[in-house]
Amino acid sequence: MSTTQAHPGPGADADDEAETTTNNLELCSHIPAMVSSLPSSPGLFSIPLYRHDQGWHASHVSMVGAMVADACFAARPTDILVATLPKSGTTWIKSLLFATVRRGEHPPAAAADHPLSSSGPHECVRFLESQVYAHDEVPDLCGLPDPRLFATHVPYAALPRSVAATAGCKVVYVCRDPKDVLVSFWLFQNKIRAAHGQEPLDADAAAGFFCDGVSPFGPYWDHVLGYWRAHRDRPDRVLFLRYEEMRRDPAAHVRRLAEFVGLPFGDGDRGAEEVDAVVRLCSFERLSGLEVNRAGKTRFVGGAALDNSSFFRRGVAGDWTNHLSVETARRIDAITEAKFKGSGLSTLTK
Repeated sequence: MSTTQAHPGPGADADDEAETTTNNLELCSHIPAMVSSLPSSPGLFSIPLYRHDQGWHASHVSMVGAMVADACFAARPTDILVATLPKSGTTWIKSLLFATVRRGEHPPAAAADHPLSSSGPHECVRFLESQVYAHDEVPDLCGLPDPRLFATHVPYAALPRSVAATAGCKVVYVCRDPKDVLVSFWLFQNKIRAAHGQEPLDADAAAGFFCDGVSPFGPYWDHVLGYWRAHRDRPDRVLFLRYEEMRRDPAAHVRRLAEFVGLPFGDGDRGAEEVDAVVRLCSFERLSGLEVNRAGKTRFVGGAALDNSSFFRRGVAGDWTNHLSVETARRIDAITEAKFKGSGLSTLTK
């Protein structure tokens, strides 16, 4: 992804910032046409995917948003980004991060009055490429309190360049067994296809697209490896978590998350109670049963809105066994083993 950034420099005054905003808007006005000229494919999505020269795919709206974010987002040293592939535990990690970071002003034990009880997780931690940025608007993010929390689905190499360039800015990545990612995304997209009057994809067709890397935000294996290598090189900047391990011991991972962002829980009973309160507040059973998540909607760039209930399916590990054939599972496992060989990263299936 390549655009020319126009961030105001240190000490910029109001006139500089106004000029930067104007330049960014002019730059961003050309991005939709640029994306439209790229090769496209239907893939798993209900709308066309667009292939960039880096090899990753996304919808037109999110690719435009990602390129605008690359041009305009000015990271702060205190910023924290959640990064995932779709259907990899995104809703859960957003909730856990928000509850952990904001626990001073919003105690997790006071669940009834907590923002997560009245707003969906995707409103509390918004996606840069599909909720914050659009080609015809450059929002003013300066007034957001530190630490600012954002989310993204883009590959590590496609993050806004200011993220890597800003010391202190942190990324929290969650990966999940590729077979569960495929199944969850396939079922999610079939709901959207049905809403658009499109025929559903069968599991074999979905698996074919997935194994060929024709899926939003690029091939699963490249996406995971990009963040894994960043974590390996800079563990202080990139935290790498596994969904299956989080499910087995959520309290330990909440502590690990808090340590990483510089807001550790205390030792002793009080710290343990706070951790347990975060885990309860953000549990699948509780979040999925809230009115805001049963009947509410989340709006995205371009006016699209999705039912919050669509972000909550089962929240379990290993559901792929109910949907994929043995042959398909073996094919995905073989690709995973070959792709991850020599990286120091296991196949994620344990």
